[in-house]
Amino acid sequence: MHWLSVLMVFIGGGLGSVLRYGISIGVLRMISLGLPLATLVSNMVSTALLAIVVWRLAPQLSPNGLLFLTIGFCGGFSTFSTLSLETFELLKTEQYLWAAMNVIVSVALALTLLFILSKSIK
Repeated sequence: MHWLSVLMVFIGGGLGSVLRYGISIGVLRMISLGLPLATLVSNMVSTALLAIVVWRLAPQLSPNGLLFLTIGFCGGFSTFSTLSLETFELLKTEQYLWAAMNVIVSVALALTLLFILSKSIK
């Protein structure tokens, strides 16, 4: 493992996490529904960005640039752990429909987004 690669993942992850935090603050101020929308927005934007990087930009990027954007930035920006925790919290409060919708909407939207982007980017 090369120190520069680790540094690129570290910096990218930090920047992605800060952006995710900013989105969560902004979305929470704008909208308050039963579905955790901040996590959904972060995950969808990160999914789209990852698709663009992997399918369009990868050939033009250095290996460290690719690590910075994919594992670092997109990894820090998206958040499966938060999706899981928020879904678990909905289940604990017996909001079963919202919990199911959270998982279904998140996964279905991400896969649909990837399908659409795969047709337009590749």
